Amino acid sequence: MLMSQARFRSGDRVVHAGQPEWGVGQVVGAQSVMQNGQPTQRLTVRFERGGLRTVSTALADIRPADSVPAFAGRSGQGGGSDAGWLQELERGDTATIMRQLPEAASDPFSTLESRIRATLDLFRFTGSGGSLTDWAAVQTGLSDPLSHFTRQELESYFQQFTVERNNHLKKLAAEARRKEPEILRRMAAGAPPEAQQVLRRADG
Repeated sequence: MLMSQARFRSGDRVVHAGQPEWGVGQVVGAQSVMQNGQPTQRLTVRFERGGLRTVSTALADIRPADSVPAFAGRSGQGGGSDAGWLQELERGDTATIMRQLPEAASDPFSTLESRIRATLDLFRFTGSGGSLTDWAAVQTGLSDPLSHFTRQELESYFQQFTVERNNHLKKLAAEARRKEPEILRRMAAGAPPEAQQVLRRADG
């Protein structure tokens, strides 16, 4: 089954929905290929933060940048994305923006399984090193979060985010225990260790 039905050409601006920390990318090469008997594309994309990557649209969730709300206003020309986020920041509260969970984790119209999966995926981020700045890039849309925040500020915001994430996972787990306990057992078995600890505490 193809992840993306869109057809891309060189010059198109795209995002990898599964790796939003890579930022907006520009397609520099597009080749039509067959995969498992299905037509697909092999794309070479230069991402703002992820560098040059070759991906298959049969496996990677590649989308036009303007179709993803978090990236729609981004110019892809260096400072444009930062300017857009800073305007949003002026209208809102930084702490709220930084601890906000992605829509995929909380959308009530999504299945319970997809919300749990999206929440577990957030455990890939840690509060140190490059993972911290990857997380901050996803939260803010800034290509270089350290140009606007100190590392200590990001670490503090990340702690707030983890509290929000962990509490959300506990709520989803409680809902799953009532409605679909088998899904929870299956997903918990493959969850990252930190997520398993949160689930055990929720059980206790």
